[in-house]
Amino acid sequence: MHSKTSRRTFVKGLAASSLLGGLGVWRLPAWAASPALLAQELRGSEFELFIGETPVNITGAARTAMTVNGSMPGPILRWREGDTVTLRVRNRLQEDTSIHWHGILLPANMDGVPGMSFNGIAPNGMYEYRFKVRQNGTYWYHSHSGLQEQVGVYGAIVIDAREPEPFSYDREHVLMLTDWSDEQPANILARLKKQSDYYNHHQRTVGDFINAVSDKGWDATMAERLMWAEMNMSPTDLADVSGSTYTYLLNGQSPNSNWTGLFKPGEKLRLRLINGSAMSYFDVRIPGLKMTVVAADGQYVRPVSVDELRIAVAETYDVIVEPADAQAYSVFAQSMDRSGYARGTLAVRHGLDAAVPELDPRPELLMSDMGMDHGAMAGMDHSQMQGMDHSNMPAMQTHPASEYDNPLVDMLTMLPTAKLDDPGIGLRNNGRKVLTYADLRSSFPDPDGRQPGRTIELHLTGHMERYAWSINGISFADAQPLHLKYGERLRITLVNDTMMAHPIHLHGMWSDLEDEHGNFMLRKHTINMPPGSKRSYRVTADALGRWAYHCHLMLHMEMGMFREIRVDT
Repeated sequence: MHSKTSRRTFVKGLAASSLLGGLGVWRLPAWAASPALLAQELRGSEFELFIGETPVNITGAARTAMTVNGSMPGPILRWREGDTVTLRVRNRLQEDTSIHWHGILLPANMDGVPGMSFNGIAPNGMYEYRFKVRQNGTYWYHSHSGLQEQVGVYGAIVIDAREPEPFSYDREHVLMLTDWSDEQPANILARLKKQSDYYNHHQRTVGDFINAVSDKGWDATMAERLMWAEMNMSPTDLADVSGSTYTYLLNGQSPNSNWTGLFKPGEKLRLRLINGSAMSYFDVRIPGLKMTVVAADGQYVRPVSVDELRIAVAETYDVIVEPADAQAYSVFAQSMDRSGYARGTLAVRHGLDAAVPELDPRPELLMSDMGMDHGAMAGMDHSQMQGMDHSNMPAMQTHPASEYDNPLVDMLTMLPTAKLDDPGIGLRNNGRKVLTYADLRSSFPDPDGRQPGRTIELHLTGHMERYAWSINGISFADAQPLHLKYGERLRITLVNDTMMAHPIHLHGMWSDLEDEHGNFMLRKHTINMPPGSKRSYRVTADALGRWAYHCHLMLHMEMGMFREIRVDT
């Protein structure tokens, strides 16, 4: 039996992502009511791209998307490791634009961040990106101008390896997950600034309270409710923007459009999973199939078999699946807050369908999720906390002075942990094998090998009610750049002092995740930071210039969780 989808998602679902432009190599079958023109694949070393406006109809309402070459997602760009690629990007919008090549190692002036590495691309202008491809794997690209990423300026990058890969497969599909709203992103942001839980339609009910009293007793329930009330927070605040406005897309298609990837029974399929959404984490599974994870953020890992994985915004995973005799399998990607899902089908021919799972129950944050000891350190009385005697509490987290007495900081986590083996809220003990960071090991040793010469500790901070986001309690507008010395090996330690998960992306350089003992685990370009977590990674400052460093939740970046990093000689 299929899960229920909202009327808004269903209406003209088969017409989702119909774009008046672009030529598709992936096509909806003839039985679909209104064929969508989907992303073509462009190969070679010279590419002509244009960013413009395209009419779309995702939900039954006519809207305008910003697209690359007339499609959403934009073209799949297929490069070869070792080649020099040239990409001429033309702007057909009435505003400045840009493209950032996410996770790609390149000179700073090719990175595509306006105001930092170049001036942006003016209306009717063109910018020529040119760089040598120094890596292989699955990556993506997106606008770094304003909120354009939310309305369609994104696409996949596939880089073919020069050397044989450490795994084999017969066929591949790119699976790009994104979120679409009929609302303008500026309006979404304005709503959140006025009421931070505007899109949270999963608030706790009187029935939830009665059940809690039955399970925990009156006193414990009242104490817990009081703690959340004092923090002006809700344990159901898992996503700032939910399925109440978002339609979740797979390769530009809504759930009812049923994107289909073909296979022959017995084939090994390589699925290149990309979370190109603006604000949404996804939990991905394919009922009936194990997924063998072989790469994370484009980098080979020791193969690990799982039933399900959480993919943070901006992360990529490559998985191998082996469909046998079944005619069709559902690719099911539910949002972390369980307010909706994207889905598609792997099938032996177009027109087939498979059962779509029901959404999992709505999860709730616990005080322990946020690094709190029975909620006692909620961070509400900062001046009192600053004067506390921590001598009898050796595990207590210290915080920079800029976090205390700060109207932009609503909580401090006092007992953060790495949580590397934690599948995450909503995925614990669900009867499925869920991927964790602890399961992932790069298939190669630490590529640098040096011990870090110094450590920079940064705290991810925010104020939910004011919808303000920052680092160390300081918004980007008021922050000084972080200076790295060219060639140095350093450690960055992140502490998440908020109740939200944050995917942190450093441009231009790799982030080499460590375990709790400082041992190299995994090379990535985006590090997910769950609530109440503390994680460290090493960085080799091998790229001169000015680089962006930020939360990849688009609205968090826009509201101040952003830093400039300068690498100087």
